[in-house]
Amino acid sequence: MKSLDPRLLDGLTLTPQHGSTLRALGEHRGEQELFRQQTPEALETLRTVAMVESAESSNRLEGVVAAPDRLRAVVLRDAAPADRSEQEIAGYRDALAFIHDSANHMPLTVNVIQQLHVMLYRYQPGTGGRWKGTQNDIVERAPDGSIMRVRFRPVSPVATPGAVQDLITLWEQARDRQREPLLVIPLAILDFLCIHPFADGNGRTARLLTLLLLYRSGYTVGRYISLERVIEESRETYYEALEASSEGWHEGTHDPFPWLEYFWGTLLRAYGEFRDRAGRLMTGRGSKTALIEAAVERRIRPFAISELEDDCPGVSRDMIRHVLRRLRDEGRVKVSGRGRGARWEVVGDRAGEPSGR
Repeated sequence: MKSLDPRLLDGLTLTPQHGSTLRALGEHRGEQELFRQQTPEALETLRTVAMVESAESSNRLEGVVAAPDRLRAVVLRDAAPADRSEQEIAGYRDALAFIHDSANHMPLTVNVIQQLHVMLYRYQPGTGGRWKGTQNDIVERAPDGSIMRVRFRPVSPVATPGAVQDLITLWEQARDRQREPLLVIPLAILDFLCIHPFADGNGRTARLLTLLLLYRSGYTVGRYISLERVIEESRETYYEALEASSEGWHEGTHDPFPWLEYFWGTLLRAYGEFRDRAGRLMTGRGSKTALIEAAVERRIRPFAISELEDDCPGVSRDMIRHVLRRLRDEGRVKVSGRGRGARWEVVGDRAGEPSGR
């Protein structure tokens, strides 16, 4: 809608730094294809890990959580969802798999948006795919749950169907005019979030649409590195950028650059992680050691050795213990407890990493 208006697009002025960022992302896209050709088996392992992390992080951003062992079992279809949280995680898993498999045949349409939302709630029949029926203001709440202020008022329920159709029309116009994908994709997602078309699940749907549009433009890093996890780890910056760029959106006077810069930064970090992990798998450091270290680095909470075993198929527990002891001696991890109750934790300040409505 507003952000994809040709008048706004024509008036955007990119700085030299913005241009450099977009060129770097284009180079990363080509580099990823090279890795895919040279290490397909190793990348398949990264894909499995990314699926689990994506389902976990995207749902946790919305307050939907499950025990780690149950979450992985549900995502990998080793267990059926047993409660509402697991049903929502399973729905996200299915929608994510659908995009992985069929993105090239899924143009951005009203039907695709509603279909993805239906999949999110497919284990709760009758919930998904319906436009909101009441106003869903985005509010800031006090510790006692009371509303302190309205941070943003999305499009009204009666105007929502037309607003979504306008978004699709402007997206198609931008595509036909061959606009830069890394400019129009985040702007489309910004507009979707400002419309907030559903009563619930807008954030998760937006993240699925992000993957879909990136895939259709050749930026498939989300297949191997969880963009949802990167967003979760940078959630404060995510919310700040979204709030800054949504101010004045209804009037068409908003500044999209805080959101654009956040979006590009998220992709840069994801590609950086991809290069690091895939690169180590191709060097003499040893693929098993590289897999273990990459799995450790992704952890933002204390973890058990059994969780690393799940992330590193084909690697023995003794090998994992050996690498963990070395990382502990190097001061990179610490351990508390003993035996089955032992929990390991990454040491160091992760605040410098990008940290996510």
